[in-house]
Amino acid sequence: MFEYEMHQMRAAELVRQADHQRLVGEARKSRATARRSARDEAEGPVSTPLRKIRFMRTA
Repeated sequence: MFEYEMHQMRAAELVRQADHQRLVGEARKSRATARRSARDEAEGPVSTPLRKIRFMRTA
């Protein structure tokens, strides 16, 4: 009987681990999708000639 209970506990632990890994994978996918969509929607960096002149070395 003890071995059967140990088996049941181990099976339940494996199910919990699988659920956790599935949840982590879904979270990673959703974050990657959010980053991708945010990158596509962004206007991107705006460069101006003044930015280059402002940081030039002086003589």
